Amino acid sequence: MRSKTSHSFKNEELEPNFKPSMKTLLCILKTMADSGSEGKTCLAHDANLNYARLAKHIVWLEKKDLVELILNESKIDVSLTDKG
Repeated sequence: MRSKTSHSFKNEELEPNFKPSMKTLLCILKTMADSGSEGKTCLAHDANLNYARLAKHIVWLEKKDLVELILNESKIDVSLTDKG
């Protein structure tokens, strides 16, 4: 049986001068819209992005309430919110 609980990185600090790339954000959101909820590693692969770059953008998207992180057994899935 799968355990799904909400998980948040909203309290994580981004680099003070972090400005997300619109191209990267669109790539992430399009990949998520096409593929649905998936782990960050799979999402990085599917979006053809470096994992570290993806992770920074995911934190930014979560702070804007566009995505949510769901703890699913031993991995964290990223899912679009209604706002996203």
